[in-house]
Amino acid sequence: MGIFSSPARDEQGQELKRRKSDQIPFSIIASDMTVIGDLETEGVVRIEGRVRGTVRVGSQVLVAAGAVIEGDLHTLEAVIAGQVKGAIHARERVELQATAMVAGDILTPRISIIEGGRVTGEVKMDSKTEAHVVGTSHNS
Repeated sequence: MGIFSSPARDEQGQELKRRKSDQIPFSIIASDMTVIGDLETEGVVRIEGRVRGTVRVGSQVLVAAGAVIEGDLHTLEAVIAGQVKGAIHARERVELQATAMVAGDILTPRISIIEGGRVTGEVKMDSKTEAHVVGTSHNS
């Protein structure tokens, strides 16, 4: 059994119960890291480096200031402070921070753009958006 696969235990050696929020996988692409190829997870991803490929995340994508995604992004929720050079398809919402730069279309039912955030592309929002994005999240 590996060091990281052992369950956490209390002082009496009893296995600790995980909170439901602890069960959502969380991944980080560090600032000195470049991923070339598609990235896919059901959890949460914080991107501080660079990804060249399609990003598919089941829960939430956090793109830090200075980070770059060169490819389409498919997720439930996206919070962007860095750059996305591709389309963003979010089933629930997109938030663009003041340092965000998006070069591509955004398809989402809800969006928040902080003053300074930039989009070069179309922003599409309507009641059909959520159903359309759900249908294409793993097929486009």
